[in-house]
Amino acid sequence: MTYQEILTTARTCNGPYCKACPVCNGRACGNTMPGPGAKGTGTVAIRNYDAWQDICLDMDTICANGPVDTRCTLFGQTYDLPVFAGPVGAVKLHYGDKLTDQEYNEILVPACVQAGIAAFTGDGTDPTVFAAAAKAIGANGGKGIPTVKPWDRDTLFAKLDQAKASGAQMFAMDIDAAGLPFLKGLTPPAGSKTVAELREIVEYAGVPFLLKGIMTVKGARKALEAGAAGIVVSNHGGRVQDGVPATAEVLPAIADAVKGQMVVMVDGGIRSGVDVCKALALGADACILARPYVTAVYGGGAEGVKVLTQKLKGELADTMAMCGVHSLEEISRDLIF
Repeated sequence: MTYQEILTTARTCNGPYCKACPVCNGRACGNTMPGPGAKGTGTVAIRNYDAWQDICLDMDTICANGPVDTRCTLFGQTYDLPVFAGPVGAVKLHYGDKLTDQEYNEILVPACVQAGIAAFTGDGTDPTVFAAAAKAIGANGGKGIPTVKPWDRDTLFAKLDQAKASGAQMFAMDIDAAGLPFLKGLTPPAGSKTVAELREIVEYAGVPFLLKGIMTVKGARKALEAGAAGIVVSNHGGRVQDGVPATAEVLPAIADAVKGQMVVMVDGGIRSGVDVCKALALGADACILARPYVTAVYGGGAEGVKVLTQKLKGELADTMAMCGVHSLEEISRDLIF
């Protein structure tokens, strides 16, 4: 199966909102929510994608002609490349009736393990969404990152107990999900958290805890103060707040402020191995791609995940070779034109 075949198949079954576009740039889905689109004007997802395209790399092929190593190690785990599948919950609501959350995670989680990476799994208003994710991670030796919404304390701790039972070695919270329209005014409530509240959550988790949804240096320092082991620079794909910057625009300052003190990941509009190289050059340790992996699963199942991951790895390796670097550690801001 080719990547183009995956896209063609996905267009037949991934619901009325996602178009499985040749380039997933936010333009066709616009502000369709539910669906993969962005909030308000629908322009933030587009801005995320465009910002990576506006960044140029410096080529340098006057160097040793050696093999390129795309492997990365985070929290004691080694991955074939610094890419993770992003957390997606309520797939039937957003991407069509082909798969339930349980079926989606039963495909995604082991396929990512087989491909040499790992998946962040999603959460939702339906408690079975997180339970299905935890079950899938548990069935694969704890390899996966369960991602919880910023619920009230009792709900959070109950979900973290489920995640612990799965054997997961990292947890995450997409704290910016407080801005999702379908989480507002619910019981249990989801909302913002203080540093003290986050510290209690991080301590209760007992494993490296990542906070996803950081868009400022101030926010990154608060996450560090709360004891988070890492952050994800993310605006939730433009789905929680209109009129905010692209992640590529804020990543360098955030990385400069906290790199070396915590892991820095980034998502938002990253669609190729070239984009991954740019993100690493701007200071990220790893990247997360969500929408492309949904398309891969809907269009090709486990094979789709494998094909997409191999595509990203090949693009990253080619880019590194053409920029004169042979390991992730050699990638620096000097690569940016």
